[in-house]
Amino acid sequence: MKRVLSIILGGGAGTRLYPLTKYRAKPAVSLAGKYRLIDIPVSNCINSEITKIYVLTQFNSASLNRHIARTYSFSQFTEGFVEVLAAQQTPESPSWFQGTADAVRQYIWMLEEWDVDEYLILSGDHLYRMDYGLFVERHRSTNADVTLSVVPIGYKAASSFGLMKIDNTGRVVDFYEKPKGDALETMKVDTTTLGLTADQAQEKPFIASMGIYLFKKQVLIDLLKNNLDQTDFGKEIIPSNARDYNMQAYLFDGYWEDIGTIEAFYESNIALTKQPQPSFSFYHEDAPIYTRSRYLPPSKMLDAHITESIVAEGCLLKNCRIHHSVVGLRQRINADCLIEDSLLMGADYYEPLSESSQHLTRSKIPMGIGEGTVVRRAIIDKNARVGRNVKIVNKENIQEAEREDLGFYIRSGIIVVLKNAVIPDGMVI
Repeated sequence: MKRVLSIILGGGAGTRLYPLTKYRAKPAVSLAGKYRLIDIPVSNCINSEITKIYVLTQFNSASLNRHIARTYSFSQFTEGFVEVLAAQQTPESPSWFQGTADAVRQYIWMLEEWDVDEYLILSGDHLYRMDYGLFVERHRSTNADVTLSVVPIGYKAASSFGLMKIDNTGRVVDFYEKPKGDALETMKVDTTTLGLTADQAQEKPFIASMGIYLFKKQVLIDLLKNNLDQTDFGKEIIPSNARDYNMQAYLFDGYWEDIGTIEAFYESNIALTKQPQPSFSFYHEDAPIYTRSRYLPPSKMLDAHITESIVAEGCLLKNCRIHHSVVGLRQRINADCLIEDSLLMGADYYEPLSESSQHLTRSKIPMGIGEGTVVRRAIIDKNARVGRNVKIVNKENIQEAEREDLGFYIRSGIIVVLKNAVIPDGMVI
């Protein structure tokens, strides 16, 4: 694996995850109460013994830079690193990243200096655990120019991904990015050739790209330098060159979820609470997911009733009920609160108890969830101040709303309270 260089793409504006990306880059969004999205591909690389890792980004990258700098520090006696490459204007390239391929192209002058055999291209907003060693092994055994990691999927999600057809050797013979209508039907294949049963193949008749690519070093350099008008891997580089290069598909049979939308992000977080075996578990000794050590005290629960939930470190939960929810770092929940089917991201810092008490006496809102509040099917971003007797329940079942002036959005029926928002006492959402 020393001959593989990893490049994680995290440069998009993250519009599908807005408002969670209002103040941070997409890879820096909190996951499972204590991790960041970037921790997933970086940990997969480390567990696969790939330790030369670049992260490409250009939007709101301050917190991402801070997280990576404080988390991933390899021994000075190894050549391992995790380094952010931010978009920059130069005399040769005066524009920002125009797409995934363009982002890599703008740094190809530096990437090609590395004495490696392959470049591993990864996305920064997927939840999965993968041994890239098997992926690389397949790539080398088939003498592929490019290898794409793929999963079989059904109709509901098919139009959101790049779909492909393969021959009986696993070679990609056709590729279509996010087809719809008749174009979608033409990409239907017999997925029993991938080992699915007849019933599974009927349920999942498409082969989707996971956005994970392995390129031979010179192939990637040639593709980027010879196709300057092509700026995106999925939309242009892969489809237009599928027939000219030996592109192979690698079937990934584990759990994988694109969590680049509010709905998918919410569902994936809540699914972590599933008992006894969630689809994705952080409890895996052989392939741990790493993140920053914060040295927080254990969470304190005072007469709290908690069921099917995850509670991170440093929380203070007082005489409340929490069910089927994820509670993030340093979260405070006061008496008589009910939290159901919700993701509370916690706080970046502690507000001293003396200061919280002063807020109450001055009719201000302390950080955390105030007394008597009900939160149901919602995401509460970090440092939010939710007052007393608030109801965040989407009572009218609204699917989409943008009320940034009031501190919240609704996406796919899920209420998202913004980072640093103040929700006054008695407010009903």
